[in-house]
Amino acid sequence: MQTTLILLKPDCVSGKHCGEVIQRLEKAGFRICGVKMLHLSKAILKEHYAHVADKPFYPEIEQFMQSAPVVAVALAGDNIIDKVREMLGPTDSMQAPKGTIRGDLGQNKMVNVVHASDSQASADVELARFFKPEELYTY
Repeated sequence: MQTTLILLKPDCVSGKHCGEVIQRLEKAGFRICGVKMLHLSKAILKEHYAHVADKPFYPEIEQFMQSAPVVAVALAGDNIIDKVREMLGPTDSMQAPKGTIRGDLGQNKMVNVVHASDSQASADVELARFFKPEELYTY
């Protein structure tokens, strides 16, 4: 059993796709362990995107990720990290096949509906970034 983080990005929230995305994930058998809506600060974004914060395109990411609230969701399930990433499709929505979340709802490489942790190590760090231990539930 793994737990991972997904962020329903500003385009997902403003496009009113949160329910559909969460429904797809729940129908796949995953359990919600925590959920909250928040507006991301510059500090959290710099930390979350530290791997590209020095790149010339980072200000565009920051602007986009602050354009509307996001919904942080902690999900649990067997082999969930790989399964969620498969359900999402490639990062670039234009290359994502129909039937995947990004292929059906995304627009491009940045406006791509959902962020998902790419490994258990990343999930552990990202979950701690967005959730306090007492905000995560097991049942």
